[in-house]
Amino acid sequence: MKKIQIRNTLKTTSIVSMTTLTLIGCAAHTPDKDNESVATSAPIENVCIGTTDLPDSLSPYFEEVQDEALLTQTLGQPEKGMLCQGKVYQAKADTQVPLYRAWNSTNPHSQFGKWWAFSQPEGLVSKYRSDYEICYQWSPLDKLVSCTLKAGTKVVVGNGQSAMCSKYLTYDVSQSQQVYLAEAEQSLSNCDVKDAVFSWE
Repeated sequence: MKKIQIRNTLKTTSIVSMTTLTLIGCAAHTPDKDNESVATSAPIENVCIGTTDLPDSLSPYFEEVQDEALLTQTLGQPEKGMLCQGKVYQAKADTQVPLYRAWNSTNPHSQFGKWWAFSQPEGLVSKYRSDYEICYQWSPLDKLVSCTLKAGTKVVVGNGQSAMCSKYLTYDVSQSQQVYLAEAEQSLSNCDVKDAVFSWE
């Protein structure tokens, strides 16, 4: 009777030892699937969309110039806003180009900010924010100013970089053209200001 108990004990010990070795081996092995998930989690390359060429209706009023320092001021990193790509242009002597800016009335310096557009805002406010990567924290967009660009002014024309407004909202890169003015107040004339009003459809 004692011999049978000893044999059973040895058999149980052997099974436990084999099970322990098997579990240690599994813990030490990293499945190929885990390696694949690490490889595919690398950041996706940021790709700009749209064009930096001027619309045909505006090209007669500008000439393309080289100003690397000015261009560099406008380019932003992914999810940080500003421009994804751009070109520098200078307004010719006979230019009469209107520019538009939706701005924040609670900030006295917002009217003559650096970011403008060739077209007057229209349609859904949410789409305008998306097209121009304007986070809700940056501006309520409750004012509109339209001005005429002065001759000789350098501008950067480009397409918007992506912008992360919060963990719930990120705007993708945009093909809509934005206009950057380094010194807007000195570069514009004949300005007209309008108030935003509620309009529901």
